[in-house]
Amino acid sequence: MVTKEELIAKAQKPGKDAMRLHPFYKGKIEIVPKCCVRDFNDFAIWYTPGVAQPCKDIDKYHQKVWEHTNKANTVAVISDGTRVLGLGDIGPEAGLPVMEGKALLFKYLGGVDVYPLCLDTKDPDELIRTVKILQPSFGGINLEDIAQPKCFHILDTLRHEARIPVWHDDQQGTATVTVAALLNALKIVGKKIHQIKVSMIGAGAASVACLRVMIAAGVDPANVIMCDINGILHPERTEYKRGDPRYVFCRITNKEGRRGKIPETMRDTDVCIGYSAPGPDIIKKEWVASMKKDAVIFACANPIPEIWPWDAKEAGARIVATGRSDFPNQVNNSLGFPAIFRGTLDVRAKTITDEMCIAAAYELAQTAVDKGLNEDYLIPTMDEWEVYPREATAVALKAMEQGIARIRASKEELFEQASRTIKRARDQAKVLMESGIIPEPPEED
Repeated sequence: MVTKEELIAKAQKPGKDAMRLHPFYKGKIEIVPKCCVRDFNDFAIWYTPGVAQPCKDIDKYHQKVWEHTNKANTVAVISDGTRVLGLGDIGPEAGLPVMEGKALLFKYLGGVDVYPLCLDTKDPDELIRTVKILQPSFGGINLEDIAQPKCFHILDTLRHEARIPVWHDDQQGTATVTVAALLNALKIVGKKIHQIKVSMIGAGAASVACLRVMIAAGVDPANVIMCDINGILHPERTEYKRGDPRYVFCRITNKEGRRGKIPETMRDTDVCIGYSAPGPDIIKKEWVASMKKDAVIFACANPIPEIWPWDAKEAGARIVATGRSDFPNQVNNSLGFPAIFRGTLDVRAKTITDEMCIAAAYELAQTAVDKGLNEDYLIPTMDEWEVYPREATAVALKAMEQGIARIRASKEELFEQASRTIKRARDQAKVLMESGIIPEPPEED
């Protein structure tokens, strides 16, 4: 039997490996050509003088930029480094390894070409302006690791004013994957989404977006108890002002009028969703024991969950999920954003709506059902690559249905295009490793 010490040691190993391999590779992404270079004469096509002709074509017909360039498959990951993972405000330089990792996942899982851009500003209006002036070069923008409450203003403003899709993965991406896992957890425990009582630990960007999308998916807000660092949200809380989504949540959640902190938040609830501070021991075993029978725990703080899964199980939880890939039931944005952007880009959607996210969540959940749902398998894992074209297709179809797609295609055409693009990215990485261009990592000391 594996001991707790062995489990903790296993959980700590990725960090140790990261410190060894990041300096070895000196980063995780680079730019490689996608066009042929048969000899140096080809540069007359790709650069001067030949390139002048597509330039003039775009000048005459601006929409031709989607045809002549890689704009239709290019996304910028933009962060100011003010809320990186569970590490807080560590700045743009320290946040760059995360943004590079995000770019790697985008490419390998979704076939999307991504540039990490860490900005040396904390001013939300300056960040908004930066995104706007970058629009000609990108097909979409992924906001990442931006502190709240400014992240809400930045996202809402850009979704309204930008010409290309802008989303905040810590909000919409987290919500998509959480809802997918919740749908399947409820199937296993035999509870209805509109009847469950939900406790939410944390009221930051991830929790706020999760609650918004969960409500759209059928959760009754009156049956939600949300707790931040100062306690349970209720109508007498005055620190949240109009325009902040938590101002609304103070008024539509917590019909029982509960007061208190985490213990009172969790008591007698069916589901607990944690996007709070890194653990362990943010959530205690006795608080899990106070929940209803067949309790579901999503302890999703990074890099350490609010409670270790084995402790939650010992306390009576039937299903436990975390944000980590080394435990069962990883509830991680990497199952959402590569496919959601893949589908969005494939139909050149003008924005990414909550309905597109919910469509992705249902397809993600259904993929796990098709493969054999169980208590340790709520949603697919990252190595099940077929989930990504399925999810991308569902997103693209929803964009078409909502009238925000610039391109129309059949379900079969969308699935084939997404599959082909994603397979190309995976094959490219495989060829580079097999050829030795990407070297094998060194042996551990």
